[in-house]
Amino acid sequence: MFGSYLEGDFGNGRQVSAFPDLERHQPSVPERSPEKRRTYRTVWISDVHLGTKGCNAELLIDFLDSVDSETMYLVGDIIDGWRLKKRFYWPDAHNDIVWRLLKRAKRGTRIVYIPGNHDEMFRQFTGMHFGGIEIRRAAFHDTADGRRLMVLHGDEFDAVMLSHRWLAFLGDALYHFMMGLNRWVNAARKALGLPYWSLSKMAKHKVKNAVEFIGKYEEVVARAAAERGVDGVVCGHIHTAEHRMFVQDGKSIEYWNDGDWVEGCNALVEHADGRMEILNWPEVVAARKEAELQGAEPGVAAAA
Repeated sequence: MFGSYLEGDFGNGRQVSAFPDLERHQPSVPERSPEKRRTYRTVWISDVHLGTKGCNAELLIDFLDSVDSETMYLVGDIIDGWRLKKRFYWPDAHNDIVWRLLKRAKRGTRIVYIPGNHDEMFRQFTGMHFGGIEIRRAAFHDTADGRRLMVLHGDEFDAVMLSHRWLAFLGDALYHFMMGLNRWVNAARKALGLPYWSLSKMAKHKVKNAVEFIGKYEEVVARAAAERGVDGVVCGHIHTAEHRMFVQDGKSIEYWNDGDWVEGCNALVEHADGRMEILNWPEVVAARKEAELQGAEPGVAAAA
């Protein structure tokens, strides 16, 4: 199914290019100049879910046009193969995101793609390069201040995914129903001049079982990091951006989750000195607009 897609021709008589020719193809949303971007040492993003209506492509394009980095990790579920198998959906904005990632790689950014469960079809290409993007099953990252972090999507530690795959597919269907409601809510909020707000993110923090699942998941991932002798772990999968510290066998383990671009629209970044930070992009955009209204210098630097 994805062989011709990788080569650039897929679906409904139109050319949809997952790996477009940068010389011939231009994005439908023109790329902003890289000169005013805020630069980080490393950026991690995951759970973009290209190929679904839930993907918040507008905010992600804004993010990619506002920041730059030496290294970028794509920590899984970038393309949602589960949904594309059921129904093909690929608007121009999703092509624009892929175009920007390839353009970034061409400019010299090291991009490492670690497929997740929704884009597991790319795991067969582990060790290969596409358009300058490395595909890895997992990775290890050394921060500027000397910490060693394990980077992986995280579905390997999801008990539902491992033991009851059918239940994972059912949960995926229910999740996309919730995302449909989320789109309607935010369409109404946008019409009223209100900022983006995540319905499902709020529900996760209110429902006891969801909170317990997230807590247990974080503990299991941190334990796995300790067993591998690293100082911490960066993952995605559960769509919940978080930073926590765990103690395993007397050693402190740092847990980072870089969130998603469906609900929270978060990214994890490493500054030049090794300091790490979770960016909530809707908040950055809201702060930028407020600063522009007050006459401050526009751009991410004023909002971050």
